Amino acid sequence: MASTILQVEHLSKVVHDVGGDLHILKDVNLSLNAGESLAIVGSSGSGKSTLLGLMAGLDTPSSGRVLLMGEEFSALGEDARAQKRSHSMGFVFQSFQLLAHLSALENVQLPLELMGHPDPKGQAQEMLKRVGLQTKLKQLPRVLSGGEQQRVALARAFACEPKLLLADEPTGSLDRASGELILSLMLALQAEHGSTLVLVTHDMGLASQMDQRIHLEGGCVV
Repeated sequence: MASTILQVEHLSKVVHDVGGDLHILKDVNLSLNAGESLAIVGSSGSGKSTLLGLMAGLDTPSSGRVLLMGEEFSALGEDARAQKRSHSMGFVFQSFQLLAHLSALENVQLPLELMGHPDPKGQAQEMLKRVGLQTKLKQLPRVLSGGEQQRVALARAFACEPKLLLADEPTGSLDRASGELILSLMLALQAEHGSTLVLVTHDMGLASQMDQRIHLEGGCVV
């Protein structure tokens, strides 16, 4: 029987300002089992990134809850959520989010060191080899192409063997050929590691390759 990795139950987010209440998300529900994938699509401002942030525990909901492997993740304190993220989640962003002063190897190695991995350098080298960057270990991000930087980000995300991978427009800043390579690598690594994948994208072709899709408009699933 498949285990449930992520549940979102009646999730809403309201921001209060001088103009009144702004409802960013309204009563969103979803459930993902181990190894499944979900695409979140919708126009800009529809609530996609807010939903991803709530799943990641980077923000707390106004109502409803997020459960990670059966635990009410959204009810934990900030430090406890950060600890859970470091051991259970991986992240891939449109802007790569690599540390500019660290080499490709060091960017992948650092989170492994922080989580106490027994062989962070060896694991980082193996993951960079897996994404085809074994000759770029000592390169700084500024001398890598966009596609190569995103491959470093993929290696970093999967090196910690996350139960849940959250990807925010991972191909959005890449040309078509680089984007297709990143997608194929991401799906191959997801299958190898048995990770659950949540992907925010504007690309309906990419979204069609996921197991599930939800379309947000005005903070609601439509």
